[in-house]
Amino acid sequence: MAEWQVREHPDTIVLFDVDGTLTPARKKITPEIAEILKILKKKVVVGFVGGSDIAKQQEQLGQNAINEFDFAFSENGLTAYRLGKQLASQSFIDWIGEEKYSKLANFILKYIADLDLPKKRGTFIEFRNGMINVSPIGRNCSTEERNEFEAYDKIHNIRPKFVQALKDAFPDYSLTFSIGGQISFDVFPTGWDKTYCLDHIESEGFKKIHFFGDKTYE
Repeated sequence: MAEWQVREHPDTIVLFDVDGTLTPARKKITPEIAEILKILKKKVVVGFVGGSDIAKQQEQLGQNAINEFDFAFSENGLTAYRLGKQLASQSFIDWIGEEKYSKLANFILKYIADLDLPKKRGTFIEFRNGMINVSPIGRNCSTEERNEFEAYDKIHNIRPKFVQALKDAFPDYSLTFSIGGQISFDVFPTGWDKTYCLDHIESEGFKKIHFFGDKTYE
């Protein structure tokens, strides 16, 4: 806690989601929000947490984000930084194993191949250190196509149906499926959600932890 004693409230940490909170989905942080965070950092400890990997978060928040925030949590905290220094990380593939992952990936790709969508692009499975991200339309879609798919999904429940199919197919895999944002959902071991980042700050002795985010459907 010694590092935080200069803050007005050193026993309080404020954590922000990235997409839809600190930035519009996949967009860069605005100068106005960046300035507000600098002011907030004088009062409390500040961090960000999101499902994307650190490279994508730096694209949105700036290449120096891990130093400008007190805590930086990518992939829900499976990769974490404290004052710019990386903490211990976890690996999804080590946890699940190659054989199980291959079955999961094959099911996902076949399911997407059979989906009747107005548009499909590329990168349907994005492999990350602590999870996979699945996008029925493909993560290579444009901003306009993102918006179109989000509207289509609200009517046809593409992602909820996809998630249910995975739950039915892999009931013994101990996986959690988190629908969020516009075009995708995350797949990770149960317990490795955004609360995972709390393991990294438990020893800091914070009395108050505030989290601000936009939405997580499930």
